Amino acid sequence: MRRAFLSLGSNIGDRATHLTRAVQIVASSDPYRVSSVYQTEPVGGVVQDDFWNLVVEVTTDATAKELLERCRRAEASEGRTRDVRWGPRTLDADVLLVGDEISDDPEIIVPHPRMFERAFVLIPLSELAPELVGKAQAARGAGRVARLGTLSSLR
Repeated sequence: MRRAFLSLGSNIGDRATHLTRAVQIVASSDPYRVSSVYQTEPVGGVVQDDFWNLVVEVTTDATAKELLERCRRAEASEGRTRDVRWGPRTLDADVLLVGDEISDDPEIIVPHPRMFERAFVLIPLSELAPELVGKAQAARGAGRVARLGTLSSLR
């Protein structure tokens, strides 16, 4: 068993519901913890509403590819479409880290190649794993981030 971290975000529709259902899918039957929910500005230059983002930590024996499949199932269950790169979406689910696994497979790169650039990943990740992301490193991430509360308090 090892610790894996997944990033979830939503900026279309009922964000709390999309995120709640996604946590259930990506965590599957593994023990898990969920960070606070953060309202974040979108990255990528597409004009759109703010996201709600969180990070899920699972204790699992799943591989990065198996976790990617869970992420894809979660996105499909919430009606994710891929019309515009970095555009609005009901759910965005990414594999960040899977223990000490390293993958340069174009289908799943682990650790996630842009995770250390983005405040919407670093802030919630540092909440669950401060030994992986220090406060100074989290503060250097790009983008506005504001804590909204716990997922259960937002439903």
